[in-house]
Amino acid sequence: PAAQQRAFLCCISYKNRKRWELKGSFKDLKNMTDLLLQQFGFSPDSLLILADKEPYPPPTRKNIEEGFKWLVKDIQSGASLVFYYSGHGRRQQSFRGDERDGFDEAICPLDFQANGVIFDNYINANIVRPLTTGVTLHAFIDCCYSGTILDLSHVYNANTRKWEDNRALTDEFKGTSGGRAICISACQDNQLAADTSRLSGDENDTNGAMTWSFIKAIKDNRKITYSGILNSMQE
Repeated sequence: PAAQQRAFLCCISYKNRKRWELKGSFKDLKNMTDLLLQQFGFSPDSLLILADKEPYPPPTRKNIEEGFKWLVKDIQSGASLVFYYSGHGRRQQSFRGDERDGFDEAICPLDFQANGVIFDNYINANIVRPLTTGVTLHAFIDCCYSGTILDLSHVYNANTRKWEDNRALTDEFKGTSGGRAICISACQDNQLAADTSRLSGDENDTNGAMTWSFIKAIKDNRKITYSGILNSMQE
């Protein structure tokens, strides 16, 4: 291939846990996998999938952290990387002094109750900072409190159509090593995401609202811009 393609997909339903179970994650996984394979020409062997469903390896904290390493290992200029997450998110007060809103955001592995969550600082250090010149990462995060889950240096304000500064308040550098990182999240850091059947119109077809609306935007217009995607998703 002309450019190296690699995608890490992590979808968690937390099945059989009444308080935590999500109904849309498995459909999100199928839809996102189909999009990458059929619309963007990814090959099946360029995808690493973790899910709490056979035949996939479980999305434990250890496996997710190993997945981050796999995603950026030996990347070369021209590489196109994707990280997709569908599951629960959390936020808690930050004691590092680097967060502008005073909170760290995190994703919740399958075993988060026993082994903890994965914070935005860790995600940034492992899949954002390693991006070298000519490498692009697209992250799509369908969970609560996900606005700055990659700790990127700027956030796009769709209302003002301007970029807002999100750099760390400390001296800690959270940018790339010359590459480019773009993240589309389900909501702002203080908001909740949702899975729903209302968008599909079929009560038996539950999807993550962000994932469903993102895929629809892409399929409706293959030449759509980033701002066009956001506008379509809002609609």
